[in-house]
Amino acid sequence: MPEIEHRTTVNLDAEMKSAYIDYAMSVIVGRALPDVRDGLKPVHRRILYAMFREGLLSNRRYSKSAGVVGEVLKKYHPHGDTAIYDTMVRMAQDFNMRYPLVDGQGNFGSIDGDRAAAYRYTEARMTKLAEEILSDIDMDTVDFSPNFDETVEEPVVLPSRIPNLLMNGSTGIAVGMATNIPPHNLTELLEGLILLLNDREATIETLMEKVKGPDFPTSGFIYGTQGIEDAFKTGRGSIMLRARAVIEIHPRTERETIIVTELPYQVNKARLLEKIASLVQDKKLEGISELRDESDRDGMRIVIELKRGEMGSVVLNNLYKQTQMQNSFGIIMLALVNNQPKVMNLKEILEHFIDFRREVVIRRTRFELKQAEARAHVLEGLKIALDHLDDVIAFIRQAASPEVAKAGLINQFGLSAIQAQAVLDMRLQRLTALERDKLVSELNALLEKIAGLKELLGSDPLISKVIEEELVEIQQKYGDERRTEIIPETGEIRIEDLIAEEEMVITVSNSGYIKRNAVTLYRSQRRGGKTLSYENTVPVLCPCVRVADDL
Repeated sequence: MPEIEHRTTVNLDAEMKSAYIDYAMSVIVGRALPDVRDGLKPVHRRILYAMFREGLLSNRRYSKSAGVVGEVLKKYHPHGDTAIYDTMVRMAQDFNMRYPLVDGQGNFGSIDGDRAAAYRYTEARMTKLAEEILSDIDMDTVDFSPNFDETVEEPVVLPSRIPNLLMNGSTGIAVGMATNIPPHNLTELLEGLILLLNDREATIETLMEKVKGPDFPTSGFIYGTQGIEDAFKTGRGSIMLRARAVIEIHPRTERETIIVTELPYQVNKARLLEKIASLVQDKKLEGISELRDESDRDGMRIVIELKRGEMGSVVLNNLYKQTQMQNSFGIIMLALVNNQPKVMNLKEILEHFIDFRREVVIRRTRFELKQAEARAHVLEGLKIALDHLDDVIAFIRQAASPEVAKAGLINQFGLSAIQAQAVLDMRLQRLTALERDKLVSELNALLEKIAGLKELLGSDPLISKVIEEELVEIQQKYGDERRTEIIPETGEIRIEDLIAEEEMVITVSNSGYIKRNAVTLYRSQRRGGKTLSYENTVPVLCPCVRVADDL
């Protein structure tokens, strides 16, 4: 009996281990991690594909978000409407996505943490850039697989023309692993891809001359380049982000005011203001007299007014030290490569995208070649029929049925079944001289195109040239300037930066105690003046510091 119980326990352990591994891989591949090729998780991919099939393109009218959520839920992603709508909302938020993929109309949330309106109130469509992710999807460029109930098919990956994984970044927590990829500037990424396309031996240091570092939608500063270098070389690193703030001096009162116009990535503005107010109330942050949020649709503007005589630089350093006006961003460049999670450096991610683009271009070219050859085959049959027009017409007139006519055309004129059917379907207007010239011109153009496509398929340099031309085209259409400024040196805040610089008077008492007073507490006494009584003064004593008796 004990032996049987032991075997049963071993079997249960093995089954549980197998079930847990299956669950972990399902989460890793099916939900939490992006694919290195199109940079999308399954839910993002399904939303874009559903919108594409619904015709919600950038030049079409907006459609209710509820319709999109229902379409995705019905055909592709049976995981609840909340998960789908929240994902679509984030894809439309310009403070979360460096390059939004959904064009939303209505309340899609705010940087203050406000939630989006319900999907029955909002409307959405694809952005122009999102259309580039689905470009050529109907040209056999990617594989398709059955959906969850095998009623329709969905793409395994989208034939993206843009390096979306690094362009918009990704965040996800799987089983036993997590990814946290920051967004980057599209112009820099495309320049890096072109460099690597022409020189596959390029080093990461060379690529970093083009790809400077992360570029966040909320702008701000990145302090230090060591974290960027670590992430680009090893796939892991940590960078320090800091808000953009300026100090203004009132011309009349000479009081200083701190103006914050940009925040670190994913910092909630409303919570930040609450934190600052709480620190002031608890007297952990001194020198602030008023705090206002003057942000509007034109941009962010947080106003922090200081008390008279307070130094803005000291208060600002305290804000950096005690609030999210300065925080760190941990980078983990983890993505799926052939359905296997892998941490990659900058060069590896760019190489995978180039290889994917090469595969897409080859498959697209083969599709175009197949289509062109099929059309040329039909045109060649029509040309044969036109060259023997009288005989063909007479034969068809004498045929007892279409089937007899088709078989006779195949036997007598050497046509294929497809060509014979095309001849039978030919309209009478194609018999005119003008239409015959058009047919011959189309056939010659097709033969020339077929030769070009075959040459392209047989030449890797030509394929690389096509990829480069498409990358340049994307750069010209959608490239923009960097938003996040990179400061080479790390600005660490020292304890001295949190103390205001001012002149002090140090006095020593008869009992050997030291007293420190600010110069501003003293006033000059003119002739006839009256001294202050000791009872009205508030000396600053430091009992813990006593001068030695021999002094």
